[in-house]
Amino acid sequence: MHANLASPRPLIARVEPLTRTRAVRGPFDYRLRPEQADVGVGAVLRVPFGRQTTLGVVLALATESALAPERLAEPDAVLPPGVPADLVELAAWIAEQYCSTPARALSLVLPPGAGSGAGKPKPILVAELTEAGAGALLGAERLTDRQRVALSRLQDGGPALATALGTATLRRLEARGLVALRSLERAPRPDAVTIGRRLDGAAELTGDQRRALDAVLEALGTRDRDGAAQRFLLHGVTGSGKTEVYLQAVQAVLAAGRGAIVLVPEIALTPQTVGRFQARFGDIVAVLHSGLGQRERQEEWLRLRSGAARVCVGPRSAVFAPLADIELIVLDEEHDGSYKHEGDPRYDARAVAERRAEQHGAVLLAGSATPRPESVVALQRLRLPDRIDGRPLPPVEVLDMRGLHHPLHPHTRMALADVRAAETKAIVLLNRRGWSNFLSCRGCGHVWMCPNCEVALVLHRGQNFVACHHCGHRRRAPSRCEECGSIAVARHGAGTESIEEELRDAFGAELPVFRLDADAVAGKGRLAETLARFEAAPTGVLVGTQMVAKGHDFADVALGVVLDADQTLRFPDFRAEERTFALITQLAGRVGRGEDGGRVLVQTLAPQARSIALAAHHDTDGFLTVELRRRQALGYPPYGTLVRIVCASPDAGDALALATRLHEKIVPAGATVLGPAPLFRLRGRSRSQLVIKCHDRLATLRAVGAAVDACAADAVRRGVSVSVDPDPQ
Repeated sequence: MHANLASPRPLIARVEPLTRTRAVRGPFDYRLRPEQADVGVGAVLRVPFGRQTTLGVVLALATESALAPERLAEPDAVLPPGVPADLVELAAWIAEQYCSTPARALSLVLPPGAGSGAGKPKPILVAELTEAGAGALLGAERLTDRQRVALSRLQDGGPALATALGTATLRRLEARGLVALRSLERAPRPDAVTIGRRLDGAAELTGDQRRALDAVLEALGTRDRDGAAQRFLLHGVTGSGKTEVYLQAVQAVLAAGRGAIVLVPEIALTPQTVGRFQARFGDIVAVLHSGLGQRERQEEWLRLRSGAARVCVGPRSAVFAPLADIELIVLDEEHDGSYKHEGDPRYDARAVAERRAEQHGAVLLAGSATPRPESVVALQRLRLPDRIDGRPLPPVEVLDMRGLHHPLHPHTRMALADVRAAETKAIVLLNRRGWSNFLSCRGCGHVWMCPNCEVALVLHRGQNFVACHHCGHRRRAPSRCEECGSIAVARHGAGTESIEEELRDAFGAELPVFRLDADAVAGKGRLAETLARFEAAPTGVLVGTQMVAKGHDFADVALGVVLDADQTLRFPDFRAEERTFALITQLAGRVGRGEDGGRVLVQTLAPQARSIALAAHHDTDGFLTVELRRRQALGYPPYGTLVRIVCASPDAGDALALATRLHEKIVPAGATVLGPAPLFRLRGRSRSQLVIKCHDRLATLRAVGAAVDACAADAVRRGVSVSVDPDPQ
């Protein structure tokens, strides 16, 4: 008898339990039952862990363990669908690069609704109004308020998901024959609202567009599947046709039978971008973003995983789309800080996209009119120096606000009056929401502060409350001072809400005002609805925060206004000038895209500031030259790396003590450790921070990770949280 030379079947799964604590991390070995023999890397399991049950992800399989098999626990269940193996590898890279834990990194790549049956969606109910139901609304039949509302919404809006109207209410109406309920196996696709000019068919390219596209197509044709990703920066002025280059590059990828990811910085850009890609490529385009319901996210994720969709469009988290064969990753508006994730791990989607491109041997194509200095140094630059059709960039006038106390300069008022008279459109940007920055008592000087954070409360007059924009605390707006009883409550500063009211009072109904900020568009579909209403209106003003400057393409905007343009310059941040320059340039890019051109007004208390003066001349190259020279002299990115560590605790002494201990343990060669220094109290927790400047990024991150791990048990015992933020924004 010959010996059996076949490899033994793996019976051990090495699993990373998805816990949040740093003090305990895996992987841990679990014994697989015979019926679980097909479990592979990336499988999601429900496993016993200590005294509880948690989710875990399989990192590897083995035939033996350090413990005897009978001492190993068994998974309770296998929960399809699993995580693709390349995303498991990506999570390990994120954990190392951002000094996080494998469990926290794996939580980023899980299927939507993991552990809740995402792989086997339950049928959904859709309600339709019957003829009897329509008659009930007109007749005298008895209806409750809820029933009447449900019937009215079905009459006005057509069939709707039962969950949106109340399933129990609809069941009662169904029993009376007033509605019909039908079951669907799949949720309806997310609506693609086409906003801005359509790009349905492939347009004829300019010479510059053709040269840029040819460089990308050549890279796609010779891509190195062993990991040497080719990386491009499409540096094109606003309106130069970058989107058409993206579309035609994706078209080539689809023709080759492969997939693409298209990232945009915020949900604000998703409706327009999705509309353009779906108009060109149809149902093969999927969308992933947090504005979708969980059921919708599950359906889109499964379409991507199965290959039914081969293009994924979305903001930051879409970089984790489960596509099997990625040939192209597009990073639109790559300069935008929204690509940086605020939670732990504090990943940068731009760096993650570059890593995924390396994994797949794909091409990375980043585009912007105001590229980051880091990208200019690192990526091969393709230039689109002119707008399509040869239209010039709009002239920019800087308005000096020194000595003026009204939020609108007289020239701004006259320009808006011209917009009303000509029945064109304007965009007004003020990067501050609410009505007033803060309130104070004229009698005793009391300022209304957040009880959880060391910041002033912002007035939202429309809903009569003051709120903290950090922790969400809110209370009714005060009518008198609780300290001295005075009714002289003063408002300071202006936000988008007060500017909206100012414009309504000044120009009346002849110039409709649309507001676009986090307050005005809260709720599913509100953002796309606001943009669509602004587009459809014959004339109007779109007022908002930086959301109004991000990639919108409206042909009839003749005026752009930036209020308080130097606001970002007052932040203690080495990127302050970069952000100011980008904000003005991007807003200017929304103007003058039609036949009649347009102009831009920039209101500022610092008219001579370098970033404002260069933005007024559309001089991106000049700004980048000066900015790179300054950063090289100071050792800032791209010529160095910054790592920020924040220790937070209810007790200021505990936060400071742990930060001090970390400082003592972090000794990377050639790095400078600054701090600890106090930060303002946030969400009821005092904070201390360290900032590390270094040139050897990986060595520093390993030193920081080792120090944080060494202090993890002490941090848990003291109730101190530790956040590590490489490349802080």
